[in-house]
Amino acid sequence: MEDMAVQKQNKNPERRKVRKRVNYSYYLMIALFLLPALLFYGTFNVYGTVMTFYYSMLKWTGIGASARFVGLSNFQALLRDTILWHSLKNNLILVVVSIAIQLPFGLILALIINSKIKASKFFRTVYFMPMLLSTVAIGILWSLIYDPNFGIMNSILDVVGLGKYKSGWLGNEKTAMAAVLITICWQFIPFYMILLRAGLTNVPAELYEAAYIDGSTSWKAFWTITLPLMSNTIKTASVMSLVGSLKYFDLIYIMTGGGPNRATELMATYMYKKGFVEFDMGYGSSIAAFMFITALTITAIVQNIQKRSKYGKEA
Repeated sequence: MEDMAVQKQNKNPERRKVRKRVNYSYYLMIALFLLPALLFYGTFNVYGTVMTFYYSMLKWTGIGASARFVGLSNFQALLRDTILWHSLKNNLILVVVSIAIQLPFGLILALIINSKIKASKFFRTVYFMPMLLSTVAIGILWSLIYDPNFGIMNSILDVVGLGKYKSGWLGNEKTAMAAVLITICWQFIPFYMILLRAGLTNVPAELYEAAYIDGSTSWKAFWTITLPLMSNTIKTASVMSLVGSLKYFDLIYIMTGGGPNRATELMATYMYKKGFVEFDMGYGSSIAAFMFITALTITAIVQNIQKRSKYGKEA
């Protein structure tokens, strides 16, 4: 018996060595699979962010080696730049409209396509069509709709007897921002529809059956079952909408270019003009750095509020 115990003790170190080797090879395999994604992320995100802050401290056209270090001068100029603060205001308007319109309408459409009504598959395809179009195509399409001479928007107003409200929607400072916001919402509501539809599939059907047996209505079941169980998905969607709105660029640049008279100017379009039109790459980089800090700060505050509300409910 003693000899067998000694043999087992002698074998144990060998098994431990084998296990360690297996663990090392396992972690090495994970690292190899993650390496391409880490290289991509490190090059375009981490390195790009660091270099943005570095370029923001230079006076540089972006061409040649004529860069001159100016420290925080670009950031000091930012604080006095009224166009930047106007652009930030437009970004915040976009944030509010995106969360207040895109998410509720996305949830309504998600409930429709998730229901057992006839032709739900047809509606699912039709509602998702805006996401299948490129941003350039959407911008051109809606620019034609808003055209003051032959656009369908003014034609509809004529038909319904509201011709006095016709306007050059994208050329008027008072209507340009609202016109672009409608287009942005039209483009992104289907995205949140699909996202929230995925969240609805995680709500157990048994809960609805039990609620209906107890005499609950569909409206009450929505407020007591659907909405509470969808809270995490809605929070994720709201953060995505927040971040996306703070860095938005595409449709604004295509449809108005930030005009007329900077009525639709966003931080991203202003950054582009400074960096690639006026060739003030240092100042453009400082705007990009300001966008990064603003988005990071607001997102952190929102997530902190969401965590506190969650812990408050659990308490």
